[in-house]
Amino acid sequence: MFRKILIANRGEIAVRVIRACKELGVQSVAVYSEADRDALHVQLADEAVCIGAPSSTESYLNIPHILMAAHITGAEAIHPGYGYLSERASFAEACAAQGIKFIGPTPDAIRQMGDKSLARAIAHRAGAPVLPGTERALQSEDEAVAAARGVGFPLLIKAAAGGGGRGIRRVMSEDDLLPALRIAQSEAQAAFGSPEVYLEKYIPEPRHIEVQILADEHGKVLHLFERECSIQNPRHQKMVEEAPAPSLRPETRRALGDAAVKVAQAVGYQNAGTIEFLVDADENFYFIEMNTRLQVEHPVTEAITGIDIVQWQIRIAAGEPLPFEQGDIAISGHAIEARLTAEIPEQDFTPSTGRLSEWTPPGGPGVRVDSHLYTGYSIPPYYDPLLAKIIVHAPTREQAVARLQRALHETRIAGVQTCRDFLLRIAHTDEFRAGTVSTPFVPRLLKGGVAGGVR
Repeated sequence: MFRKILIANRGEIAVRVIRACKELGVQSVAVYSEADRDALHVQLADEAVCIGAPSSTESYLNIPHILMAAHITGAEAIHPGYGYLSERASFAEACAAQGIKFIGPTPDAIRQMGDKSLARAIAHRAGAPVLPGTERALQSEDEAVAAARGVGFPLLIKAAAGGGGRGIRRVMSEDDLLPALRIAQSEAQAAFGSPEVYLEKYIPEPRHIEVQILADEHGKVLHLFERECSIQNPRHQKMVEEAPAPSLRPETRRALGDAAVKVAQAVGYQNAGTIEFLVDADENFYFIEMNTRLQVEHPVTEAITGIDIVQWQIRIAAGEPLPFEQGDIAISGHAIEARLTAEIPEQDFTPSTGRLSEWTPPGGPGVRVDSHLYTGYSIPPYYDPLLAKIIVHAPTREQAVARLQRALHETRIAGVQTCRDFLLRIAHTDEFRAGTVSTPFVPRLLKGGVAGGVR
């Protein structure tokens, strides 16, 4: 086991990794920007190093500064959390070059699965169903037109280096294709540093279901079942996730897990990762991408399996084999996570900042809160608006929904505008309570086209 780990991240995920380190008896090193000097992860870590100015490019994305912090503190490994450098093959390579263990997959796996069009081809070769689309990034507008006619409309233009719901454009007809293509290429360049895009068939009213993978460095690849992630804002950012996916046939669950394992095996995957699928009304499912990192929504999987994914990320990176088999992993109860963000849903999810005059998280049976907040904390304007994850677990989905409603009602936060009331609306809708949501659910709710809910 490592003696000391540096966490190359901030916010609630940095706190989460620090807690895992403490339970493993490993010392933790926090890094922070000048704007995060008073952040909770800085207070909880055994050591903390300032790595730059408030902007992410000068701090949390500054690879030389992060590696220097690891060297001066004697950290043997780096946990990247999610976002920032977690899916940068160049960062994993830089860690290896400096003799520091990257807690995540190999650079080659990151690079292969980070190219979304290449990942589709790998999944297809592994035997996983793949949506109709282009097998590589588009090379010209003429190729885009020809390929789109073959795929059929409606379709999606997606950034080849994309992820997290960004760099996506829906095209309903050929007349809209080229204008949307140019916008998508510009957005992809701005967001990911690459203008490459590919085409994918659009499925109306799909469910977004993902499968959690754990793979050790000795060849064992296991899945920890699936999560339902269909409740997303109009920018495809997830808002509420749950495990297991409601109303899923057992044979579909088994097939999803098997397909996910095959995709991970196809790239020699190691550590934690997630295979994402779209599922239609008949439960036909299609591979869309792999996230080669820890997911924001990992706690719901931890709740239903009893497996601490973050601790196993660290154990795997330290060379430990997974001690259990696929048949040893079982689903226990139902878990739901709601993301509390500093955003105003009714104003196109505009971010909000401010100093917290009150932060009283919910508690009681079956409630977990992952957060970096405290009363008096100032929300900086430079970073992701995620404030807290409210996770509930109960024996049945009906009980979990009631517990989520209760926990959201208990949540008290003042000094910054948040999505709490909108999450309550979601939790009280007929569709959510019935477990029948699809990805257009939130846009319909914003337009008043969903029954039930509180206002």
